[in-house]
Amino acid sequence: MNKTNYSAVSEFVFLGLSTSRPMQHFLLSCSTIFYIVIILGNVLVVFIVTFDLHLHSPMYILLANLSFIDLCLSTLTVPKMIYDLYSGQKSISFQGCVIQIFILHVLGGSEMVLLIAMAFDRYVAICKPLHYLTIMSPRMCIWLLVGAWIIGVIHSVAQLAFVVHLYFCGPNEIDSFYCDLPRFIKLACTDTHTLEFIVTANSGFISMGTFFLLIFSYIFILVTVWKHSSGGLSKALFTFSAHITVVVLFFGPCIFGYVWPYLSVPVDKFLSIFDFMITPILNPAIYTLRNKNMKVAMRRLSSQLQKSSQLP
Repeated sequence: MNKTNYSAVSEFVFLGLSTSRPMQHFLLSCSTIFYIVIILGNVLVVFIVTFDLHLHSPMYILLANLSFIDLCLSTLTVPKMIYDLYSGQKSISFQGCVIQIFILHVLGGSEMVLLIAMAFDRYVAICKPLHYLTIMSPRMCIWLLVGAWIIGVIHSVAQLAFVVHLYFCGPNEIDSFYCDLPRFIKLACTDTHTLEFIVTANSGFISMGTFFLLIFSYIFILVTVWKHSSGGLSKALFTFSAHITVVVLFFGPCIFGYVWPYLSVPVDKFLSIFDFMITPILNPAIYTLRNKNMKVAMRRLSSQLQKSSQLP
């Protein structure tokens, strides 16, 4: 059949996480509470690092950027999901879906590189403390941040470059609460098996490669700490076990969705909740709010606010 006989798809319909109304009410309440906590936690981290001069060091600058990306990732999907659950209208325009996919991959690719940069920063601080200020200079920190965003954009453009020529003529239901690239491709009116393999291999390779690189770096740091100071191993193990937990929760859904994209199981879309609602809460709690300097900075900020409120 000629493509001219098809009617182009102008919007997509999300099937969401559940068709049960009580379950939708539960998800609406939970997602609203989670999103409020995400905003408060991540905005607090960005605000403190930005305005507290004592925290203008590479580690905290990287942490603030991580909070900013997490906030953007959640804002990209969660408010739309909350609105859909509240209104019952679960549609998105074709252009909106493409834009969501593009921004999602920019943020996801940038966060992966940023997590590697943070692991490198911890490696230098622990394994090469005398050379830390030389290696992790302000210039190096800026280059790491710029590189993370550039790689994120390149990754996203490379992904969408494979699908811009696709034609969508009929099926428009996405079995999720956001536009996901593998599900988006499957709706095209053509044989997409080769394209699905290329796209999923790209993201799957990047996700798994980054995941194992981070795990290896944490193990290497722990071994280094153990060799130099067995007493400090327990403290380092306590810290990095929390970091590894966040890494697993962040990369788990990515690896599951892109390494096994042909498995259409209900748990797949529920795993995405970890990336958009769980890790954006855990990152401020684990990477920053448990940090001694961050606690001091929050107390300092609190005292300054109290003094300013007492002024006539």
